[in-house]
Amino acid sequence: MEYLEYTAFTKADRALAWKLFSDSRFWPAFSDIYGTIGWSKGKPWTPKSRMRIEIVRPVKAVVDHVITICSPGEHVAWIDHAFGNTMEQWVTFDALPDGRTRVHTWAEVTGPTRMVDGHDLSEFLRGFIRTWYDSFCEACDQLAEGQMVCI
Repeated sequence: MEYLEYTAFTKADRALAWKLFSDSRFWPAFSDIYGTIGWSKGKPWTPKSRMRIEIVRPVKAVVDHVITICSPGEHVAWIDHAFGNTMEQWVTFDALPDGRTRVHTWAEVTGPTRMVDGHDLSEFLRGFIRTWYDSFCEACDQLAEGQMVCI
């Protein structure tokens, strides 16, 4: 089992951070690995709902997110299935006294696949998570400062 963890901070308050996070139409702005993203079952962000995510690089794949827990603006958890592996991931949004938000994620990955197209899966996931959450928090900062109007 592999354990991954990352924390990023944004100037946005928790409600604004959740608003951007929960709109998956903006996710391709945070990483260039995405193809099509959409909900395939249930009401978005409710337990048992499913989000289908097409990955276009480093190899083409489909990731099926199954939402297990969600308290909008506070935390969300899902289970992913891809490359023969299963990943449980949690994301929490913690309001800070100065109005900023701490965005923390952790994941546990289990399964037989350790390499994908010559890439170490663990290193790929670590880099992806770091890039995605840093880009997400930067977009939240722009929203909080009124520099970006996208939602």
